[in-house]
Amino acid sequence: MMDNVLAAPRLTNAGILFSVMVEFQQYQCLVPATTLSDLSHSKDPKLDLLGTYRAFQTKIEGVARRLIGAGIVGKPLIIGSGYFQ
Repeated sequence: MMDNVLAAPRLTNAGILFSVMVEFQQYQCLVPATTLSDLSHSKDPKLDLLGTYRAFQTKIEGVARRLIGAGIVGKPLIIGSGYFQ
């Protein structure tokens, strides 16, 4: 069964759409382009959106899991810049 396989992060007009697993349940999340832009300036302003996502993937997905664990939900859950300060 392939139900547990998470889709690869995907570039959309709004930012990067990705999935995380929390307590055996899959959640869709979106990190907006503006958030990725803010993050890229702290690391390498030459990174594109997907490159920035990959550079910060562990941190971004950790924030998403903590928000979901705290009961914050959305379809998709939007991970804004404020969560990285």
